[in-house]
Amino acid sequence: MKIIKKLRVDEVVTESSKKSIRERLQKSAHQLDQECQQLLFEKRKLEKKQGISKQDVHRRFQAEIQKREEKAASIAFQLTQLDVLPIGSEIRIEEVEALVEVEVGMKWDELATQKIVIQDGIIIRME
Repeated sequence: MKIIKKLRVDEVVTESSKKSIRERLQKSAHQLDQECQQLLFEKRKLEKKQGISKQDVHRRFQAEIQKREEKAASIAFQLTQLDVLPIGSEIRIEEVEALVEVEVGMKWDELATQKIVIQDGIIIRME
């Protein structure tokens, strides 16, 4: 019987992977900053319109801005952690779904620990 199972994908940290992770995180942080600026602009625009409650506009936009600021703070923390991460350590980058063959008598725990390890975009082992 085949089942769909989530597999963990880990990446071995190298100098080049650190650089690409840093670039990806910085790009995300920049995108979040731009979204906050756009939301502030839209908020000011709506506040000037007649017939719209300024308090409602403020509350809704502030909630959206706060979500993005929290994500940006999380990214900033990840960037600081990236600096102290030793070369050669493994970090989880994602989970993927895989079709796995299961048979009577197999140990379930062995299926639960399956993962793929990559280094610089190349699969180096499957556990």
